[in-house]
Amino acid sequence: MNTFGRIFRISIFGESHGKWVGVTIDGCPAGIALREEDLAPDLDRRKAGAAGTTPRKEDDMPIFVSGLFNNKTTGAPLTIVFENNNVRSADYDAIKATPRPGHADFVLDKKFNGFNDHRGGGHSSGRLTVALVAAGSVAKKILNGITVSATLTEAGGNTDIEAAINKAIADQDSIGGIVSCTVAGLPVGLGEPFFDSVESVISHAVFSIPAIKGVEFGSGFAAARMAGSTHNDAIINEHGATGTNNAGGINGGITNGNDLHFRVAVKPTSSTPREQQTWNKNTQSVEPFTVKGRHDLCIALRVPVVVEAVTAIALADLWLLHA
Repeated sequence: MNTFGRIFRISIFGESHGKWVGVTIDGCPAGIALREEDLAPDLDRRKAGAAGTTPRKEDDMPIFVSGLFNNKTTGAPLTIVFENNNVRSADYDAIKATPRPGHADFVLDKKFNGFNDHRGGGHSSGRLTVALVAAGSVAKKILNGITVSATLTEAGGNTDIEAAINKAIADQDSIGGIVSCTVAGLPVGLGEPFFDSVESVISHAVFSIPAIKGVEFGSGFAAARMAGSTHNDAIINEHGATGTNNAGGINGGITNGNDLHFRVAVKPTSSTPREQQTWNKNTQSVEPFTVKGRHDLCIALRVPVVVEAVTAIALADLWLLHA
């Protein structure tokens, strides 16, 4: 499905090389002040342009289709679209017969009996994260007094991001990365155990971002190697503040008032410039294959703002459930 949330409910639509991509937010409270320029800071952070990112650049000017009147949300479904203008669809002609390794080309073709739009990955493209970022900008307005901040802390196994990108460019091969996200200012009590625990809802949203392969909260997998007396966070006052934060701000699936902290693993971009091998369904054989088109050598560079967006979306939904 292409819909997420119970009260703050988003639906994304469009394809990478279609006319546009966009998002509809149902359940957005009325009266939120909102202008096109409010979305610009986060949309600009998502854009390509830095070394290691794709040469494809879109204006990404949000167009409000519904749910906004006199620069205030109306309470009706809020729809935002973005035009796709900078496309080179011919670059993707070959993948109808030779699906790209690591991409969803093969499984999409099988799942949708060949009717899927294969250009640029179609509906499964990272292009649709612009819609997530737009929805996240709206969600952040609901989370008054709460800050969501994500940064790229590691790329290609190196904490020196610039050096990692330069090496990827020199090697002409893609690399992955680690994105760290912290949410400050959350109250105690968000989260709906069992299946809508804070970790469950955020993880669900995070894995909607293409290229995400793992998520860990607090001490994460390191907790498996710790003793309970070490892992437990001592409560130091009546507000629930803790001396450490191995729990990542969550106990029993519920926010405990401390900073919520998690990290995500971003895989290397599947479209690497290097020659690979893939199955050609026309010749019924494995053949050398080189990816055409314009792609990021390190998509992780553009992921932090998307992680912020989906985290804000998940928390806005939990916030409205809690209200």
